[in-house]
Amino acid sequence: MRITRRNFGRWSLGTALAAVFGPCRLWAQEQDVFGACGLKPAGKLKTRPSAAIKASPLSVGYETLDRQHFDPVKTYAHAAQLGVKWARCQTGWVRCEKEKGVYDFGWLDEVVDSLLKIGIQPWFNLGYGNPVYTPKADATAVGWVPVFDEEAMKAWLAYTEKLAEHFKGRVTHWEIWNEPNIKGFWKPGEPDAAAYTRLVAQTAPVIRAKVPGAVIIGCGFAGVPHGYFKTCLENGLAKHVDKVSYHPYRPIPEQGYDEDVGKLRSLLKEHGAAHIGLWQGENGCPSQKGSAGALSQQDWNETRQAKWLLRRVLSDLRLEIELTSYFLIVDLIGYRGKVNLKGILRGEDYTPKPAYFAYQNLCALFDAETVRHKMTFKLEGADGVKTAAAGFTRHGKPLVAYWAVADLMTDMPARPVKIVIGEADKARMAKPTLLDPLTGLLYEVGSFDTLPLADYPLILADAAVFA
Repeated sequence: MRITRRNFGRWSLGTALAAVFGPCRLWAQEQDVFGACGLKPAGKLKTRPSAAIKASPLSVGYETLDRQHFDPVKTYAHAAQLGVKWARCQTGWVRCEKEKGVYDFGWLDEVVDSLLKIGIQPWFNLGYGNPVYTPKADATAVGWVPVFDEEAMKAWLAYTEKLAEHFKGRVTHWEIWNEPNIKGFWKPGEPDAAAYTRLVAQTAPVIRAKVPGAVIIGCGFAGVPHGYFKTCLENGLAKHVDKVSYHPYRPIPEQGYDEDVGKLRSLLKEHGAAHIGLWQGENGCPSQKGSAGALSQQDWNETRQAKWLLRRVLSDLRLEIELTSYFLIVDLIGYRGKVNLKGILRGEDYTPKPAYFAYQNLCALFDAETVRHKMTFKLEGADGVKTAAAGFTRHGKPLVAYWAVADLMTDMPARPVKIVIGEADKARMAKPTLLDPLTGLLYEVGSFDTLPLADYPLILADAAVFA
């Protein structure tokens, strides 16, 4: 069948997917956009378990275990095969100290030790209050801060000291509080950047005293609040933290993102703290409409969630964010009276969604051995569609991810484009191959003149990169 731009545009990547069989969705043969571009199947990307990967900037969320919203034991087998090297865990003061001065870290030991055993390094989010010391808080004390009460603050520091002493040698990265810039997580007062900075200033030394080489992560912002962050820096935050984290929830991952990250870096530079790295510490999207939490009103489905994840992670890698974490490992059943459907595992039976396999494919390829590489790259024939691209090298070979920055709720039809790459990088692609990370399928590339452009990243590299 001869491909033309006109008939190619009729095929939607969303509607061309067949039913799920095993770990990936396979293209229907009669609407194989890769074949229509003259691409021949060349196998499937081999994924790797987390334990087989030495280092990586990729993380997954294990939040809310302080409130027992899911059973972590049911997740470990899937997490082991995912390929991430990090997991964000909330420590849950309320679950650790139910009686004044009596600490029980057994539940958290199980989580930490189980993750370490499968090759995943936990990093702690230290946060939330304790109704033992703040009686007005509900049973979970989510968002209740100890800074408003002298006894609570003294107890918070004592708890932090015990926790740090208990987990030294197992956990080195400690994030202080979660989303302090919004009222829901800064109770009972109004969000206050100066007060948050004081909390960090008092908490960080307690951790450092007990954990040799501790890495302190500040902020954990909801969104990217430049004004709030500036006030934190003016109050001396940079003296106490090694990293800054934020949660950039948005339905189009790239929308305003370059500007937001650029502003964060500019503010750090202005305050003599350009050495502080950025962590994207929590971000996810639902797999259907009506989920609890952020982005709940858009018309999501499991395929759109997987595409969003690919764009979110590669947007972070493109901007050289030091760590990017997907929220979260599994749907949360009974979360605030609803189900939070952002998991890469389904909450009812802990089976993988397409997003799990998409992330697994990225983890296999974007470990610490894949590094950012500036390269000449152009798309011709995109017909006014906004696009994004990022170049990398892996084992001395170039690779490039490219995609259309489209609204995922519209399922943009695929279209053929011509790819132009600098001669030096092109020469190092002895056997050009295209990876579809949504499925893990590989395709031989005969010509760069007609390649598919999709509303999620495709990855072009030499075949040796995918071996």
